[in-house]
Amino acid sequence: MGVSLERHQIAQFAIHAKELVAWNVSTDLTAITDHVEIAVKQFLDNLPVPAFIPPGSRLLDIGSGGGFPGIPLKILRPDLHVTLIDASRKKVNFLKHIIRTIGLEDIEARHIRAEELRSKLQAEARPNVIVSKAVSKLERFLDWAIPLLCRPGIIIAMKGRSLETELEAAISRIEGEGLILTVKEYRLPLLDIQRCLVVLSDSRDEFKACQSPR
Repeated sequence: MGVSLERHQIAQFAIHAKELVAWNVSTDLTAITDHVEIAVKQFLDNLPVPAFIPPGSRLLDIGSGGGFPGIPLKILRPDLHVTLIDASRKKVNFLKHIIRTIGLEDIEARHIRAEELRSKLQAEARPNVIVSKAVSKLERFLDWAIPLLCRPGIIIAMKGRSLETELEAAISRIEGEGLILTVKEYRLPLLDIQRCLVVLSDSRDEFKACQSPR
């Protein structure tokens, strides 16, 4: 997928995967239980995302669940300042456990809904990048993300291949906010599954400089 991983990053992914499987018995973190599918769908699936994220960004992962995509993105990009939020206290407890176990810094997990977060954020702490993976329909995700976004900023939704209906429902909101739409399609290795990134930004220049291969 055009991205090379360091040994320590692979080791951190492995710890996350091992703990995910162990905690999933009681916490319902993921419906994916096959080890190959976990590796590909939960970890390798994140590799195209950092190319759209400017250096040193404040990143918010809405509905992080088992830590996706926020924790893998932090492993791939240690320069990011990451906040993970989820409405499930059990899932947030898992996120905090993973952060401690891997030893990640400048990342926090909060038990809060996106709708409640806006009033609790100081203006200077608002994220300039907001991401989600399969949390909701695109239109609903934008209802959560746009009020929280520090503009100019970037919104990234990780989606499967069936995207047309969601885009049709959300396009008026996207255009009304003056956001530029970019859709990147890619295929996951081994499983040969198509994925899409929906990237919304105030300007293509925001992420253009970040898209050289790592």
